[in-house]
Amino acid sequence: MNPSIEAMAEQLLEQSAGRRRYMVALAGPPGAGKSFRSAWLARALNGCCEGVAEVVPMDGYHFDNAVLEPRGLLPIKGAPETFDVDGLLHDLARLRPADRDVAIPVFDRPLDLARAGGKVIRPSHRILIIEGNYLLLDEAPWSSLRDYFDFTLFLEVEDDVLEQRLIQRWLAMGQDQAGAISRTCDKDMLNAELIKRDSIAADLHWQ
Repeated sequence: MNPSIEAMAEQLLEQSAGRRRYMVALAGPPGAGKSFRSAWLARALNGCCEGVAEVVPMDGYHFDNAVLEPRGLLPIKGAPETFDVDGLLHDLARLRPADRDVAIPVFDRPLDLARAGGKVIRPSHRILIIEGNYLLLDEAPWSSLRDYFDFTLFLEVEDDVLEQRLIQRWLAMGQDQAGAISRTCDKDMLNAELIKRDSIAADLHWQ
């Protein structure tokens, strides 16, 4: 199914009517366009009802390189085990009641690190779009996240399109051609395969 952004915004506004907080998971493989699509959807929601929506990026819960390196996990940064899932769970629990401001971390891609308190979610943000690779992964501890989601979306993108996008991403971040291809094929696409294979079915698969 492939609804327009505007139609999706209308659907979420209808579904969230009367709720103090409505939490939407937007999942998909690396390079699927989760950050772009979630930001666009939040703008459409806020265009209909000012200040109603905000994005909560899962990338803010990356473990720092200083934590990953001694564990031998730095070469696979971006894999499920390189995220602070407990931290994300804790923040989702704080966000659910919509009774206070909640500061969340955001990931700075050029600096390759998470910035604590990089964004504040306010009670007026009634609809939260939580976006990230592993939100629907059907394995512990990720499977605990689903209790917090009122609606789930999964972005469907063909593998050849993902590869092209990811190679371009790495090139834009300063990798040479060989390095960009290696990082894409030996890391990102392996994570993409896991996500496509082992994620639970979403309420809506968005092409």
